Amino acid sequence: MRSRLFPITDDHIHFDPINGRGVEAAKDFLHAGGTHIFLVSKPSWSLGVSPVSGTDYVPVFDETLRVAGLIRETGLVVFPVLGIHPAEISRLTERMSLSQAVTVMKEGLEHAAGYIRDGSAVALKSGRPHYEVSPEVWAASNEVLSHALELAAGYRCALQIHAESGPCTDIVGMAEAAGIPVDRVVKHYGSPDTPLHPSLVARHEAIPVLAREHRPFTMESDFMDENSRPGAVTGPKSVPRITKKLLESGAITEDDCWRIHGETVEKVYGVRITL
Repeated sequence: MRSRLFPITDDHIHFDPINGRGVEAAKDFLHAGGTHIFLVSKPSWSLGVSPVSGTDYVPVFDETLRVAGLIRETGLVVFPVLGIHPAEISRLTERMSLSQAVTVMKEGLEHAAGYIRDGSAVALKSGRPHYEVSPEVWAASNEVLSHALELAAGYRCALQIHAESGPCTDIVGMAEAAGIPVDRVVKHYGSPDTPLHPSLVARHEAIPVLAREHRPFTMESDFMDENSRPGAVTGPKSVPRITKKLLESGAITEDDCWRIHGETVEKVYGVRITL
C-alpha cells in the first residue's frame, strides 16, 4: 500500500480565460484535490480564429500554452495537448473545398507536432465527426485522422481521439498502419468496449469494475470552461471529487488511484507523474 497521498489527473480538460473562468476554474480543480491536468487546445472558433491555412492554427496553440503557463502558477502540473478538432472540417468547408479543408487540417496538425518536437506539448489531438456527415466528409476526416496517427507515431507521442460514441474498432487498423501502439491512442470520452485506450468521463459507472479488473483507463471531466455552458460536460472538480468519493466508499483503493492517475498516465503519455 502506498502513501495516502496520490495524484489525481484529469486526462482531458479545457481552461479558457477569454470565454470562461480560466485560472479560477483551475483553482477549483486544485482545491478539490487535483494535481495534474492534460490541457487540450480548444477549437479555433472558440478564440475567434477562422483558419484559411494550417499556419492560422498557431495562435490557437500559442494561447493554449499561455494558459498552461498561467495555470502552472497555481501549483498544478500541466501537460498541453494540441491539435485540430474534427468538427473543424464542417466549418472549413463553408468557405473552401473539401480537399482544401483536408490540406488545412493536415498542415495545422503538422504545426501542432512542432510543439511536440520542441517539448512544449506532450500529445496531439485529432479525430472525426461525432455527428452525421456525408460519406465524402467521413472519408476526408479519416484521411486527416490517419495523418495525425502518422505524426504521433513519428514523434512517439500519444494521440487523443475525439470521435463518435462506441468502440471505434476500425481505428486499430489505422493505428497499426501508421505504426503507433494502440494503447497510445486515447479515446476521449471513451467507453470500456473500445480497443483503444479509454479515457472515461469521471461519472462513468464502469470505473469501479474496471479498477477491480486492473483494466488500464484514465479519467476526464471534459470541462469546456465556457460561460455560456457552465459545468459542461462536467465541472472542474468532478475528477478529484468522484475519485475521493469512490475511495471513501471502498469502490476503489489507494493502489487503484495510483494506477489510474499515475502509472497508466505515464505509460500512455510518456510523462512522469510525481507529487
